[in-house]
Parts: sequence; C-alpha cells; structure tokens
Amino acid sequence: MSTFYLIRHCSATGQEPDAPLTYAGERQALALADFFQDIPVDRIISSDYTRAVASITPVATSKQLTIETEPKLRERILSLEPRDDWFELLRHSFTDASFRVPGAESGQEATDRILSVIEPLDDVTGTTVLVTHGNLLALLLQYVDNRFDFDTWRNLSNPDVYHLKIVDNSWYVERVWSVPACG
Repeated sequence: MSTFYLIRHCSATGQEPDAPLTYAGERQALALADFFQDIPVDRIISSDYTRAVASITPVATSKQLTIETEPKLRERILSLEPRDDWFELLRHSFTDASFRVPGAESGQEATDRILSVIEPLDDVTGTTVLVTHGNLLALLLQYVDNRFDFDTWRNLSNPDVYHLKIVDNSWYVERVWSVPACG
C-alpha cells in the first residue's frame, strides 16, 4: 500500500512562479504543520514554484525532511497568454480532457504529467506528501474518481489536503483538510 497526501498550496500573492505567500498564506502553512504533527511523513515532493515550497516548509522543518522539488507538479498551462474567457475554458476542459488552447496543455496532458510523478512511487512504502496547484490537483482527483469535476476545483481551499491510498492498483482518495481558513 502506498500513501500520499496531496496538498494544494496556501494563499499566494499571484500566479507567477515566484509569487510569495500572503500573510494569511504564511499562517495557513503553519496550520498545515499543525495538521501533520501526528502524521508520519517520509518524503516531501513539491512543485518548484515559490508558493508551493513555502506552503510545505513548516511541515518539512518540523519533520526534519528535505523538500524535493519537481517541475512536473507545476500548475497546468491553460493558456500561454491572459484570456478573458479562461474560466469557461477551464470548465470545458473538465468535460473534454483532450481540449487545449494552441500551445497550452490539455487536461489529459496535465493529468499524465502528475501521474508520471505518482506512478513510480505507487509501490513505495511510507507516506509521501505532494504539493501542487489547484487545477492539477483537481484533474488528479477526477482521474481517481470521475465524480470530481469543475465544481471540485471551484471548491478547493487554500490550502487543501487529500489523502490518496493505492492498494493493489486500486486508488482511493478522500478530503482530509477541515481546518478553518486562516485569514
């Protein structure tokens, strides 16, 4: 059995790769450390974006673990340029996994990317924490259970935590984050 905790990063000042956490996001990161206090963690792998690494740093410090960064856990590229219709594009991408804006990434491509991080670890014992971004997390949840959809993405919190267990090639996921918003 493999155990993963899938984390959406804490609140950040923007979407840029180097966007830092907000003050509320810093408090949320401390709440994550409290949440994981009694949960054994063997490995932490994070998106290399500043907001993702900063979100998990208090957990890594308390567990005395090194944060491994993995570019494959970066947010999905929905479009290469700002678009007024991004919300509708995102909604459509949850019902048509092959849909993509030219030069960007389809939902299927993004799902395959995060799976390429998880699948090599699916027979590793212990607990691995993966820190990623909202759209990529929601696509993975939809892969595991097709009841997860666009509304799942809309209802994700910053941060959010899901527990993923892989037992005999069967994947089970549940939301475990219930700490109230910190800011």
